[in-house]
Amino acid sequence: MGLLPVIAELVVFPVIRGPTLRCMIDACAVGPLLPPFVQERVEAFHANGIRGRWGGRHILRGRHLPGPCSTVVDSNDYLRLAGDKRVVDAVTESLHAMRGARLASAVLLYEQHPQTTLEQELARYLGSAAGVFCQSGYDANVGLLQTLAGSEVPVYVDMLAHMSLWAGAKAAGAPARPFRHNDIAHLLRRIEEHGPGVIAVDSMYSVCGSLAPLGALCEVAERTGCVLVVDEAHSLGTHGPDGAGMVAEAGLAGRVHFRTMSLSKAFAKRAGYITCPDEDFVEYFKMASYPAVFASTLVPSDLVQIAATLDVVRTDEWRRTRLREVAATLREALTGLGYDLRARNTIMIRVC
Repeated sequence: MGLLPVIAELVVFPVIRGPTLRCMIDACAVGPLLPPFVQERVEAFHANGIRGRWGGRHILRGRHLPGPCSTVVDSNDYLRLAGDKRVVDAVTESLHAMRGARLASAVLLYEQHPQTTLEQELARYLGSAAGVFCQSGYDANVGLLQTLAGSEVPVYVDMLAHMSLWAGAKAAGAPARPFRHNDIAHLLRRIEEHGPGVIAVDSMYSVCGSLAPLGALCEVAERTGCVLVVDEAHSLGTHGPDGAGMVAEAGLAGRVHFRTMSLSKAFAKRAGYITCPDEDFVEYFKMASYPAVFASTLVPSDLVQIAATLDVVRTDEWRRTRLREVAATLREALTGLGYDLRARNTIMIRVC
């Protein structure tokens, strides 16, 4: 009789087409009701936030949609590279030439793969022995700390450090030991109390614009046997020789164990990067970091865009000069209006 006729007799699926199927899909679009423990949180957000403190309108959305003549103050594109013709042309050409991308975990990449080659080029640019891409700066911090720390290895986090560093400590199951912002003496006391671990800081703090005391942090790490991780999300491309960042600017590339970076700021691309002390750590990271193992590689057009952007960042020094001029003009105008500003000499402006 054969297997297929038996299956056909046992299982009969009705075929539904046309308007009836459309109505069934639309009816399901409402979705299931959330249980109370979730719904209460959603309702509290809307009641206390949007309808409460924010007066019925989302605090981050204006009255009108921005137009072509609008002044943009909420972009991470520090160097205005998102629409640069050289970058756009390179990406467009790569998309036309692409005949398929290898969408797989980075653990499967071979040594001569374009992503591996670009990782090495970025490492040379940053004055590092090796480096590895991640899907985002957030993933870079979470994945790195997950591979460095653990239940017996504390993470000493500056109280104003990016949330992804705190999330990394949690992912590692490590005790987070916060220290007061840029307070080296307090950091030392914490290390004396809890022992060597991972020191995690930002080079430039987005919440206030202040700069980390990188030299002093290197001395602490060397003296106490700690690993130093510096997040350069807001200084890559904007500071240092050819935009290589504040660690390179301070001549500390050989003393900072790891630098993490978001390429969604000055590089105007959604990706992350970590400088590593050697290729052995890169191989370990690719096999041990959950964000690395359980995420796909960057697609070819991503790699082309990053490579083209790197060329522009290296050569267009005027963009960094222009960024500082605009920041200084805005700071001067706000000060003239009576605003109290923090971090007076950086590209970050915090209005108090």
